Amino acid sequence: MADIFVSYSRQDKARVAPLVAALEGAGWSVWWDPEIVPGEEFDTLISRELGQARTVVVVWTPVSVDSRWVRGEARDAADRDALCPVRFEGAKPPIDFRAVHAVDLDNWGGDAEGPAFRSLRKALETRLGVPSKAAAQATGNATRAAVSVCVLPFANMSGDPEQEYFSDGITEDIITDLGKVSALSIVSRNMAFSFKGAKGGVGDIGRQTHASYVLVGSVRKAGERVRITAQLINASNEAQVWAERYDRDLKDIFSLQDEISRAIVAALKLTLLPEEQRALEQRATTNVKAYKFYLMARQFVVMGNERHLAAIERFCRRAVELDPGYALPWAMMAFAQADMHRRSDSLEDGREAAIRAIQLDSKLPEAHAALGAVLMHQGSFERALEACAAALQIDPNSYEGNLVAGRCYMALERFDEAIGCLELAATAIDTEFMAASFVSQCYLSKGDRARGQAAARRALERVEKVIAVEPDHVRALGYGAASLSDLGERERAKEWIERGILLDPGNGQQIYNFVCALARLDEADAALDLLETIISTASEGLLAWCHTDTDFDSLRELPRFRELMARANARFERERQAKPA
Repeated sequence: MADIFVSYSRQDKARVAPLVAALEGAGWSVWWDPEIVPGEEFDTLISRELGQARTVVVVWTPVSVDSRWVRGEARDAADRDALCPVRFEGAKPPIDFRAVHAVDLDNWGGDAEGPAFRSLRKALETRLGVPSKAAAQATGNATRAAVSVCVLPFANMSGDPEQEYFSDGITEDIITDLGKVSALSIVSRNMAFSFKGAKGGVGDIGRQTHASYVLVGSVRKAGERVRITAQLINASNEAQVWAERYDRDLKDIFSLQDEISRAIVAALKLTLLPEEQRALEQRATTNVKAYKFYLMARQFVVMGNERHLAAIERFCRRAVELDPGYALPWAMMAFAQADMHRRSDSLEDGREAAIRAIQLDSKLPEAHAALGAVLMHQGSFERALEACAAALQIDPNSYEGNLVAGRCYMALERFDEAIGCLELAATAIDTEFMAASFVSQCYLSKGDRARGQAAARRALERVEKVIAVEPDHVRALGYGAASLSDLGERERAKEWIERGILLDPGNGQQIYNFVCALARLDEADAALDLLETIISTASEGLLAWCHTDTDFDSLRELPRFRELMARANARFERERQAKPA
């Protein structure tokens, strides 16, 4: 089974060969059939290798887009979420593949360290869960991951649905711990959690995730006691490799997580390196109450509903009161504060919390990304990108780092770089709709309407799933209205805008999103009417977006828009002059 199957037209063999060499040089196994002669055996071999490959790099060129073989292989890859396309000569992929970002290799020149190939390498590392040689060397560990494990969400057996945050948190921490072992390739949290509540067997899940082993378990929490059961199952024959049940005091939860991770490593007959042993022993906190409050906050973050921002801040603040040295809640609090600061400059902007997180743990990507978010919301896009670069150097697949960097690149009109980062962010979480929506905006800003609409359809599908569960998710309604506008669904977009405003009339940030949707509909008067309701209280960071947001391009030359911007700028100038020197 190869890491990568390369799908291409035989007429493009000369340009594909250097790409294959670069992929193999990055440490991955590649199947690309350069010499085989087509025939019945060839078809069988292709089908087998395509189905077994962990990801598929489709090479789009003006020739390959017309190849039914390449299109068929691309469709197979897309159906199992294994597609990672590249393109040459500005090739325009078939319309049903245009929502999937293709890395542009026109000016690549075969440089394995050039920006184009680095972008492809990051995308492949995300999909494969296996670091390239460059990534491994950057972390001081050149060992190839050999055994793939999928950690399924542990079932909440507490009899209280509100305890779901705890079982999910245990699962995520075990995923994080096992990810520290170089001899393991861990299926991403996003893919693993997509099987939450699934009825399929372990064998099916193993085939879909390309995992050799699947870890299943349950958590029962009652008062200050916790019971965790875990089973490691061989996905190929569904045989149990290891199983254990733990009954402990809640205060032992950290040593218990360590014990489970070590037991799995031992069951797989792997050897921990000294630095991996130390990494498993290190815990972000030893305070159980602080840990619980952080998990509660994280549950709300995953939901992505802006009305939870204040609750997230409170949970994080309580966590750091209990353990001031706990970096993760400091970083999470910084994100929440930075987001709320866009509503009002009177609220904390998150800078202090972000800096504290970095001081506590300089190797925490979320901490650097949080500082990036603070700077981005203040309109300091170049400085925000520097903070994001620090986050992505630690973890190239960081959701937070890629999302913030992508938004900054958008503001600077560096749309290709924005798309690369935003696609990685959209891939990291399958319910993520913000990055997916921004991808659509980037393509439309570039004048690529076909890809923009295809991306808008993907974003809308995600938004609809969120709203089906949370009808009052105003942030989802705002981004969904923009997607509907891009797709020409005018009446439905207006209905969502009206609904969102009635749900949260004082939310200036979401009103801004509805203004964007109306601008996309070319409803200039309605957009300006709505903008006027928030411009007198808008934060300076929100005003910075007004000056750079491509959604407002259709409004910029209108006298009324200029008057609103001048009024807001004058207000901030008066406030600056009124501040003591």
